[in-house]
Amino acid sequence: MRLIIDTDTAGDDTYSMLLAMKTPGSTLEAVTVCVGNVPFDQQVENALATIEVAGFSGKIPVYCGARRPMVKPWEPSTMHGNDGMSGANLPIARQRPETLHAVDAIIEKVMAAPGEIDILAQAPLTNIALAVMKEPRIAKAVRHLWIMGGTDNSVGNITPCAEYNFFIDPEAARIVFEAGFNITLSTWTLTMRSSLFEADQLEEIFAMQTPLSEFYRKVSAVPRQTAEARYGRPISTHPDSLTCAIALNPDLIESARDAVVRIETMGEITRGFSAVHPPVLGNRWPDFKVNARVVEVASNDGFFWMMKQAFS
Repeated sequence: MRLIIDTDTAGDDTYSMLLAMKTPGSTLEAVTVCVGNVPFDQQVENALATIEVAGFSGKIPVYCGARRPMVKPWEPSTMHGNDGMSGANLPIARQRPETLHAVDAIIEKVMAAPGEIDILAQAPLTNIALAVMKEPRIAKAVRHLWIMGGTDNSVGNITPCAEYNFFIDPEAARIVFEAGFNITLSTWTLTMRSSLFEADQLEEIFAMQTPLSEFYRKVSAVPRQTAEARYGRPISTHPDSLTCAIALNPDLIESARDAVVRIETMGEITRGFSAVHPPVLGNRWPDFKVNARVVEVASNDGFFWMMKQAFS
């Protein structure tokens, strides 16, 4: 797989990058940074630091993209600490970001190899929306677009109706889902079903005592504390790295369905809500066609094994 990761680098975004770098058969062609979790320049530094920790410094270009959502002001996530890395205090990476804008980098790389490059979108969809607005042909030239975002008609992680990535820029999400990409959607609902590492799994990773398992232990500290306070037990959530895992190994997908995904942009309470429904819902919306495969269940055991292999 030739892969571009579009990221708002913090916490689980970094483990997703490690999977892409460390899984045999995967080539991480580029990392593009988008508005999201923490201040933009910090996200860039987090991406560069992750590449260096993994031993790929200077081998994977990092491009800076959209610094704000398309319409409404940016809101940070509180899930990962102020720096997005649980205060791990990683040294500044030697590698520096490229000068080409992320949107132009996405267009150039995809159009130079149509049908060959997958994109993993694990941030608000601002960069992807801007890219398809500038060059509509990329929707069909991308081999597959793997999106982490939204919910499958269930409770979100930032509002009762919305997951963070879609909430921050629902206008961008709507553009992407209406553009004609070949999409697989990995939702926050899937995260809570299939990506959780329980206390025994966490201890197994910590006991590895490799540089990357130690990186995971440090960077996951604040999200683990937040999750324990919210859900009442010591767990770690992995929405982005699970999405990367199923992209690299689709055999992890145990249940999925084709659906129409529509994004609410106007609601005071429901802004960012992802309505997931069958292609024909009575005769009310006859013009809406299937635009995504929505993953319902994935193998937690298989995902955990892939993460351990990456950390080893």
